[in-house]
Amino acid sequence: MSGLYLHIPFCASRCIYCGFYSTVHPKGHIGINIQERYISALCTELNLRRNYLANESLSTIYLGGGTPSQLLPSQLERIFYNIYEVYGCRFDDMEITMECNPDDITIGFANSLKALPVNRISMGAQTFSDQRLQFLRRRHTSADVRRAINLLRTVAGIDNISLDLMFGFPSETLEEWRDDVDTALSLEVEHISAYSLMFEEDTPLYRMLERGETSEIDDELYRRMYNLLIDNLTAAGYEHYEISNFAQPHRRSRHNSSYWSGVPYIGIGTAAHSFDTNSRQWNVADINQYISALENNRLPIEGREELDAKLQYNDLITTALRTSEGIDLTKLSPANRDYLLTCAEPHIHSRRLALGNNSLTLTREGIYISDSIMADLMAV
Repeated sequence: MSGLYLHIPFCASRCIYCGFYSTVHPKGHIGINIQERYISALCTELNLRRNYLANESLSTIYLGGGTPSQLLPSQLERIFYNIYEVYGCRFDDMEITMECNPDDITIGFANSLKALPVNRISMGAQTFSDQRLQFLRRRHTSADVRRAINLLRTVAGIDNISLDLMFGFPSETLEEWRDDVDTALSLEVEHISAYSLMFEEDTPLYRMLERGETSEIDDELYRRMYNLLIDNLTAAGYEHYEISNFAQPHRRSRHNSSYWSGVPYIGIGTAAHSFDTNSRQWNVADINQYISALENNRLPIEGREELDAKLQYNDLITTALRTSEGIDLTKLSPANRDYLLTCAEPHIHSRRLALGNNSLTLTREGIYISDSIMADLMAV
């Protein structure tokens, strides 16, 4: 089984923290023309790479971005028609996720979803404070999130909704974060992903930090916010199955879980990445170059990396250790297992890693310094 990711780079506006490749498309005829050319290129790439996954069958599809909900219903229908033509898959057996912006979820959009095989929506709420949403340059309001969830439930019939939350805003208090968590719980969504505000290079937020116009929260407040998140969501019945992800029973993200489990996947679209277990490859992160290549029947691949035994081991460290199951020691060679346990011994002793049932997992204390622990466990 494998996954298909399709990158939809269009945004109506850019959020100040976003480091993903996206483009603010022009309005009117020019914008529609670029979208149409991009969808045509996307469908061409699907056809040209139909054999990338060999005999693997698709189990998940994920439309990410950017903002997939910026596409027209006819464009979305065209994408799924081409997926069916290439893979011949039964959509009713699959998890099919689409990222949406809350203010894109109108009655008309919700009705259009009924004609698509989408059965899971991932929505960026980020916060329920309108003031903090304005700081992020988000288009929606907190009221839009509530309205969107209601339309997805009652009109589109979607019963699997994930919300993204963000914490660690400048001057945000623990009580304000508690209010966001409580509000998310009151909406009874099936899945919640929560991340601290990141200051990524080449983003407006990072430049604000460099100019001294904003600041990061201190480590102690971060720990208290993250502890509150874990405690409140698990008390409400959510499973903390990955560092930043929580799900109601049987509602884990199957697509994202495949990334952490080493399942092969193909990425279609500008800047999209693919993985076939033996190599990684990625497309050019430029919409004009992407469209031009495919209009000339050329693949838009920018780079490729062969994965030797060391790289495969290191990939396992940075993916599996993020999950509640951790690293399955039985899947390692004897040499890698011995190396891993030797490197892990100080962290096991300090109770930042736990060893048991042939698995190595992060403890809550270990999660706070997970990047450092992973670096210690990698082969050099």
